[in-house]
Amino acid sequence: MLKSEFVAESEKNSELKKQVRELTEKLQLAEQRKDQAQKQVLVLGEQHKAGPFGTVKGLRTNPTVVPDESVNPRLAKILEKVAVKRELIVALANSKVKDMLEVWFASIKRVGIPNYLVVALDEDIASYCKSNDVPVYKRDPDEGIDSVARTGGNHAVSGLKFRILREFLQLGYSIILSDVDIVYLQNPFNHLYRDSDVESMTDGHNNMTAYGYNDVFDEPAMGWARYAHTMRIWVYNSGFFYIRPTIPSIELLDRVANRLSREPNSWDQAVFNEELFFPSHPGYDGLHAARRTMDFYLFMNSKVLFKTVRKDAKLRKLRPVIVHVNYHPDKLPRMKAVVEFYVNGNQHALERFPDGSDW
Repeated sequence: MLKSEFVAESEKNSELKKQVRELTEKLQLAEQRKDQAQKQVLVLGEQHKAGPFGTVKGLRTNPTVVPDESVNPRLAKILEKVAVKRELIVALANSKVKDMLEVWFASIKRVGIPNYLVVALDEDIASYCKSNDVPVYKRDPDEGIDSVARTGGNHAVSGLKFRILREFLQLGYSIILSDVDIVYLQNPFNHLYRDSDVESMTDGHNNMTAYGYNDVFDEPAMGWARYAHTMRIWVYNSGFFYIRPTIPSIELLDRVANRLSREPNSWDQAVFNEELFFPSHPGYDGLHAARRTMDFYLFMNSKVLFKTVRKDAKLRKLRPVIVHVNYHPDKLPRMKAVVEFYVNGNQHALERFPDGSDW
């Protein structure tokens, strides 16, 4: 057989394997939707009677999937070396974020976190990581992903993570998905509960906005019924969350990736929250995933830091696990200032920045 014929046959075989894998996944998903209640009983154990009043608690922690290394054998070998207790931090990066990526992995190394991996979206980042002794994984060519990875802006690239993360979960690994505009000050794996499908940092800035509150809507024209009670919570940040390899977690990734492909102008963080929180209603089956909000002082967004913490003598002494510069467009200088303040002890490092942005 000629070399060109061999290459052609190999490519054809690879494509057939991909089609078989996709059909298998669709079949498995269809099976999961059948008889869900009874299947959950089989997975979680036999049915029980309810206990005395005040003693009953529902199950919050879904079982993990059976790892399937056939999904991506090359990635499976990398994860075996990098992961600790089948957990690791994963970040996506292209050349546009190289400077922030350097601050990101420098902070991880400084803390001494061994289990992290950069998914390089172009060759330049792959080479850069290797030259800096940073664990890196470059995906096999996929034009649908690669075109966005090469030229996409922040939101476009961010949306790719839901498709890419699926393989990590299918391989049986729990992941902290991390944007690169984050400074690590402690090991986040020491501060997780691991009792939910998704454990996420919040965009909230106090107890009410972070953890939820009863927001009363006033409509005087309704007279006696003028006050309508609504439940509100500020969104989870899709740039930093811990996700376990469970069926609801994988369904979440599929739902978000599917919607982003059909709704190109949508924001991945909005879709992520809608799929996590919207309940079932006529014409829509909601996601049955357990979720937990992270402590907003430990997993700190930059609004909390610059509007509250830096101005409070007691809160300034608190050492967060991470600081995510998600609220500000001048990300790199603020990241460096966070390092100066928390690592180098420069108590004036944060003072030159406004609470918000200049526009």
